[in-house]
Amino acid sequence: MDALTSREPRVRTRADVAAAVAAGRPVVALESTLIAHGLPRPGNLDVARELESVVTAAGALPATVGVVGGTAVVGLDGDELARLATGAEVAKLGVRDLGPALAAGRDGATTVGSTALLAARAGIGFFATGGLGGVHREARETWDESADLDALAGTAITVVCAGVKSILDVGATLERLESRNVTVLGYRTRRFPGFYLTDSGHALDWSADSPEEVAEVLAARADLGLAASAVVVANPLPPAEQLDPALHDRVLGEALTRLRAGGVTGKAVTPFLLAALHDGTGGASLAANIRLVRRNAELAAHLALAWSQRRA
Repeated sequence: MDALTSREPRVRTRADVAAAVAAGRPVVALESTLIAHGLPRPGNLDVARELESVVTAAGALPATVGVVGGTAVVGLDGDELARLATGAEVAKLGVRDLGPALAAGRDGATTVGSTALLAARAGIGFFATGGLGGVHREARETWDESADLDALAGTAITVVCAGVKSILDVGATLERLESRNVTVLGYRTRRFPGFYLTDSGHALDWSADSPEEVAEVLAARADLGLAASAVVVANPLPPAEQLDPALHDRVLGEALTRLRAGGVTGKAVTPFLLAALHDGTGGASLAANIRLVRRNAELAAHLALAWSQRRA
């Protein structure tokens, strides 16, 4: 057998995930960048396992996505999840990074864009995350815009999130989503959430009040042949669970000043600002992050179940 035919597969879907997709049962994809790069150790692994448990309890099958030893895995097993949560050299992989990482045999955590791509390739229609990437502040000068936006424009998947990260230019991000024909639905709200905050200050044109209403939107899009792009379901934290808005604005403003003074750019911007928020809020931003991701995982499972029942 030659090297080409004996090589391990580049992409692997866990057997129970593949079986559930084939049978039309509800499956929810989860990203691994949140686990490997977005949450502090050692609690990040506990959160990863908790998110999978939340999806299971709500009636769907969780499938965390990541890259292990050069293989893109849709549905990490327990050992693989621990490896990405605790590994010393786990790369952050957007869509553009997948080819080099697989070729080099690397371990990597998938972003919103790459998770959506791999999940949709495996036939998974629902994905839960924290917040989307988007247009960065001062993007007019830096051209700094998340590749998540392009990935969602070309990927047929429903993404449940708490809006976009509040460190971004939320208004510009919404404009880009509109330009790329990505449908945005507020879940039981006409206000776009601000990640840690219930309301980003921006209105939404459309909302849905139940999983069944979201399923109806998806069905209408499919009937029109519009299913080639993503649907974003924006799920806000309740006001009682959000980060204190005044504290958020003060700490973020101070962090942006230090960011500019230090010349921090590119991929370093997001982790710099998130770390500053964590430190400046005494860990309250981290607690809010965990709350919102848990809520999004649960809602995504309810949506997947409603869609599965509608199709049946």
